Amino acid sequence: MREFDFELALCAHLEREGRLVSRQLGGAVHGRRVLDTVVVEPGPELDERAAITPERLPTAAIESDVGPGRARYWKDAFDCHPDRAERAVKLAAERGFFERERRGGRTYVRQTTRYPDWFGEIVAIENKPDLSRPGDLESQLRTDVSLALANRVVLATASYVTGAHLNRIPEEVGVWRFDADSGTIDVRREATPLSTDDAGVELLAERPVQTDVQMVGASEKARARRQLAERAYGKGWRSFDYPACERCSPDSDGIPYCQWKDRAVRESDDCGPDCGGHEAAEPPAVDGDSLRAERTPWRADPDGRRRRQSGLDRFG
Repeated sequence: MREFDFELALCAHLEREGRLVSRQLGGAVHGRRVLDTVVVEPGPELDERAAITPERLPTAAIESDVGPGRARYWKDAFDCHPDRAERAVKLAAERGFFERERRGGRTYVRQTTRYPDWFGEIVAIENKPDLSRPGDLESQLRTDVSLALANRVVLATASYVTGAHLNRIPEEVGVWRFDADSGTIDVRREATPLSTDDAGVELLAERPVQTDVQMVGASEKARARRQLAERAYGKGWRSFDYPACERCSPDSDGIPYCQWKDRAVRESDDCGPDCGGHEAAEPPAVDGDSLRAERTPWRADPDGRRRRQSGLDRFG
């Protein structure tokens, strides 16, 4: 089974269990690492987060000195480049996290609600359906474990898992054998909880005689975890385009299934006029937001937390 097909099938399975699932997210602090699948477990105030916006909240707005009390002049509330602060104010206001008002030609901002404690554990899943072609699997998993940005790290595969496979990857990594046809997971090894509250070590590069690493402090890691959770909340896992082809028939999970190839297809790689089965048509209409909202605590169209006050959001 191809990795793209496997990844979408696993995401759909996890989402059907009510979990917040995303895919292809940056999982590094200073280096480069893309996590195949990310599962964000709900925290105690997920409903409060869901009520604000279905989109990602900008990090600069969350970290600013803007609160839900008295409005502040926006330039005094940010410790970052003014251009980044201005973009954050704009996005936070558009997404219902900030309210703005004008006084004497200046923009003042306040939060519509405090930023909630909305996420719990984060699980990072590396998808490798065929363990006979591991690539940089061991190095990737060692990076995830030593950095400990996620609470747990899991390897998901379709292959038969041997003791030799288990011995070649860090012992903290959990191992799932996932059968996409039956939608079942056989847990071959439970993942060990990682120390997400402590400092971590990020692997930046490996060479034959040298390995470059960087320490990541606890506060820096907490910030990166919040960014990761926000990106996962805003993106979800149906971030792909659907092929403009008559033979694309999405299944009940919204996975782009091709009748001609008899498998899931990635529009950017598998489809187009060069394909022998291509029949030009409008891309199929799939309401992925509705599917996600039906199955998880994520809300596609929340009421928001904006308060009705005189003078707010007036710009002359």
